[in-house]
Amino acid sequence: MNDYDIAQSVKMFEIERIAEKIGLDIEALGKYKAKIPLCTKEKRGKLILVTANTPTPLGEGKTTVAIGLSQALWKLNRKSIVTLREPSLGPVFGMKGGACGGGYSQVIPMDDINLHFTGDMHAVTSAHNLLSALISNHLYRKNELKIEKVEWNRVMDMNDRALRRIIIGLDSFMQEESFSITAASEVMAVLCLSKNLNDLKKRLADIIVGYSFDKKIIKAGDLNVQGAMTILLKDAVKPNLVQTTENTPAIIHGGPFANIAHGTNSLISTKIALQHCDYVVTEAGFGSDLGAEKYFDIFCRVAEEKVDCVVLTTTIRSLKKHGETLEKGFENLKRHIMNIKNFGVPLVVAINKFSNDKKEDITLIQNLCGKEGVESVTCEVYEKGGEGGIELGEKVVELCKKRNNFRFLYDLNETIKERIEKITENVYGADSVKYTKKADSAIKDLEKYDLDKKMICMAKTQYSLSDDPKKLGAPKNFSITVRDIKIANGAGFIIPLCGEIMTMPGFPKNPAAINMDIVNGKIKGLF
Repeated sequence: MNDYDIAQSVKMFEIERIAEKIGLDIEALGKYKAKIPLCTKEKRGKLILVTANTPTPLGEGKTTVAIGLSQALWKLNRKSIVTLREPSLGPVFGMKGGACGGGYSQVIPMDDINLHFTGDMHAVTSAHNLLSALISNHLYRKNELKIEKVEWNRVMDMNDRALRRIIIGLDSFMQEESFSITAASEVMAVLCLSKNLNDLKKRLADIIVGYSFDKKIIKAGDLNVQGAMTILLKDAVKPNLVQTTENTPAIIHGGPFANIAHGTNSLISTKIALQHCDYVVTEAGFGSDLGAEKYFDIFCRVAEEKVDCVVLTTTIRSLKKHGETLEKGFENLKRHIMNIKNFGVPLVVAINKFSNDKKEDITLIQNLCGKEGVESVTCEVYEKGGEGGIELGEKVVELCKKRNNFRFLYDLNETIKERIEKITENVYGADSVKYTKKADSAIKDLEKYDLDKKMICMAKTQYSLSDDPKKLGAPKNFSITVRDIKIANGAGFIIPLCGEIMTMPGFPKNPAAINMDIVNGKIKGLF
């Protein structure tokens, strides 16, 4: 059976029954979905982060492993919640065709989760575009704020390359603009880093939308739009409860991109999960160089939490893609092992096993991990669900008891360049960083406006440890070029742009959408 057929074959529990397992108050949305009211209780659980080696088109299975691990922990009599991001419609209809895990380790109802879900993505889209529309209206009227340069575009939750460059006109005022996909919106990043509704409103007010003729910063708060934006997000700020294919709880909330933002589920959902179970399993987008580094240096800093254990996911076929031989491809995984060690967190490598993997290949990876002082276990959660993750679950429970020396990579009092260089040298393995004149100018502006003491959110390709997607494996003797630097003031981070970062994807040659249909009420092709 394919993923969709497996998901459809599962007998789902009513959502109240899932909530009872962890003592959670909910606001049911039909039989199988619910919103979780914001609450504050004493922390109880351990936080487990699932990351991976550098992504390849073959897949590494972070989501599947995260779900399977959470299911396995229940089989070990530990209450667990898996917390994940919400899928974006663009990738679902583009390359992925679905983003709910796979095999017998999925979150369900997968058709609802992949398609609109509880409307959070649309609420973010509406809040973002409300701000865009009010900026345009302000310019159309008297422009009392004397806005000269607008730094705020529009968004939609769909791939559409035709919207990367557009011209908008307001009588005598004409300007070039663009659309990004909703997951790349700063509003999404703000939603996912807010601690409560009041914090959300404050962060929205702090969003920088442009600059005046006399070079003053113009924020959303100057337009007094934060209240209306918060109204649109009042339900979207509440996390969503669903279940896995083994009827264990899953919280799915938020969906910021990992190559332009911090790439993980919301702070609120993680906090609520930690208050209601023994173990929280979460994931961070792409490899450890983007996802895990940002999770540690951005998410944990804002949340004031530490990660208790990291699961570094890999596959035999992925590592072979990174080198002519499996041993050469291991150099990529080795770099990611080093990355996690930089943060002082206990680590286990999960070899996400496929049925055609050779035993000698698995043994080789285990031996190479052993030489790096890291334990590794095979994981078969795709084919066996929680049962296939028992060994991984036992190892995670053991590691969570070990001494944890969690630390951030940089200090906010360091200069922007010092922080960038700590990331590029210690995480990517770069020899040096080059800055264009545009980037140097942007740094000076941030210093002038006292915006320089913020977290760093690197924007680069996910397909390489370098800023060149063609450099696979573990590149050596390379430099990173920072071509520009942006500010996401509401989210609280500075974004160095390395290479070309696409915030509005296009569809591939054969989009997943063309193979989808609905026949007699049954959806086909969504997996």
